[in-house]
Amino acid sequence: MMRALHAGSRTGRMLAWLVAMLLAGCAALQEEPPPKYLWIVHDRDRSDADRVIDLRRKPEKLLEFCDVRPGMRVLDLSAGRGYNTELLARVVGPTGVVYAQHSRFSSGNRAVRSAFEERLKKPVMKRVVYLARDFEDPVPPEVSGLDLVTFNFNYHDTVWLGVDRARMNRAVFEALKPGGVYIVADHSAREGVLGSVAKSLHRIDEALVRQEIEAAGFKFVADADFLRNPDDWRDTLIFKSEVPTDRFILKYVKP
Repeated sequence: MMRALHAGSRTGRMLAWLVAMLLAGCAALQEEPPPKYLWIVHDRDRSDADRVIDLRRKPEKLLEFCDVRPGMRVLDLSAGRGYNTELLARVVGPTGVVYAQHSRFSSGNRAVRSAFEERLKKPVMKRVVYLARDFEDPVPPEVSGLDLVTFNFNYHDTVWLGVDRARMNRAVFEALKPGGVYIVADHSAREGVLGSVAKSLHRIDEALVRQEIEAAGFKFVADADFLRNPDDWRDTLIFKSEVPTDRFILKYVKP
């Protein structure tokens, strides 16, 4: 009669190891590789105006840093004219959704609103949901379990607009699923100025942003340096800067 194997035997341990390796291999095969962001950025049907913005935004690197994937549910805070919204929509694909938030300030800007509405006519924008909501309450109650929230180059505006940023960041925290990611990018001000030049220079002290986001319960993951510029003195209005502005990009996760 064949002797039964048990976990303590040498053969049993070997079989257990082989099964574990097989399962790990299957899991690796099931995990899809990240999208080819460079191809997405260079899709032929993107506008020439957006390609000009690409030169200073390096969107393929930003999308990679955000780790946007097909099927994701994403919130784009302060979507503006929709440049970033469209890129996100191209990545999440037909199985995903991008919520594009506009505050009363931006939605009241006729040029911004008109540009976004024109962009919405593009087929790729069918997976975009427009949200006209205040920063403190950026998504309706039924929207939750988001994978990703992006806030690109407009966090400083919430300072001079008098937004309750503690409430805003907490709302973002609640809208994300556990493990969900919050990306904030903005133009750097000099250390120590906090938010005092948010309106005059359209810059913000990175330390203030970090402090406020972490106070909401987020855990810092990483920062990116591909938009950093040590030649920027960080003391001029961003629209009049003679060199590319120094920009920080922060990644946080909801524990």
